[in-house]
Amino acid sequence: MNFSTALPTFVITLREGVEAALVVGIVLALLKKAKQSRLNSWVYAGVGVGIIVSALIGVLFSWIIKVVGAANPQYTTTVEPMLEGIFSVLAIAMLSWMLIWMTQQAKFMKAQVEGAVTEALSQNVRAGWGVFSLVLVAVLREGFETVLFIAANFQQGFVPTIGALGGLATAVAIGVLLFKLGVKINIRQFFQVMGVFLVLIVAGLVVSTLTHFDDAIANLALSSRASESLCFYYERFTKIHSCILGPLVWNTQKILPDEQFPGIVLKSLFGYREHLYLIQALGYLIFLLTVGGLYFRSLNSGAMKSSKNLSVAKR
Repeated sequence: MNFSTALPTFVITLREGVEAALVVGIVLALLKKAKQSRLNSWVYAGVGVGIIVSALIGVLFSWIIKVVGAANPQYTTTVEPMLEGIFSVLAIAMLSWMLIWMTQQAKFMKAQVEGAVTEALSQNVRAGWGVFSLVLVAVLREGFETVLFIAANFQQGFVPTIGALGGLATAVAIGVLLFKLGVKINIRQFFQVMGVFLVLIVAGLVVSTLTHFDDAIANLALSSRASESLCFYYERFTKIHSCILGPLVWNTQKILPDEQFPGIVLKSLFGYREHLYLIQALGYLIFLLTVGGLYFRSLNSGAMKSSKNLSVAKR
């Protein structure tokens, strides 16, 4: 069993889980301050339902992949990698957007949650449902991204789910340390470090996504003579030639194989491949330059604003 495939989902779930834990902790603190702790059960219910619904969505995605593959057994080797490629594209889009958006919105999180809780409490009779829906949406938003990532790695079995459960448990522990035990943790630095990991993990997912599409089209080309022309870069059907990814630009099979340690860890975390093709290399670099650049720019702009506010306050 390859436990290295649990590492990416652990990192992603840990980051997203801590984000959700912050919302839950803020809500509980506000309820205590407003002497409305009777509504705590609605908060816990929102967390529980959010986790259950996220898990059910993951089961649904896995079921869809199996059903579609079973309905077309002659194209199973084509359908599964194609669906994994599609889920991967969705995961890349969701994770990238949430990473950049949350970095920009982090400084407003507490104020936004406070406003939402105040509005919910003003509803009197329906206050519980308002708090429940606020927490449910926060948990579902983070859970959906992890579920998409796991669905994108469907063929890796149950191990990525173990990583997700481990990340969730660690996020809960961090939430307890922060809000119950009063332990001081530099949340800003935590999210910055996890954000860098996330950028590299999603960049690796770009490489894996292109591999999925290449496998799907290659299998389709092998199954039918009418589809052979789809592989516009297939000199012959061997492992070191791609179908649609262009020429081989990287071959480290003898130096650092991706099925042995530490290559297998680098493959699981950052998308390392012993055979890397031109389109994959370009996709990886373009992602780092665009999404990675936007992320680091948002960090720098946030740091500059903080330093300006500090200098103004000192004056």
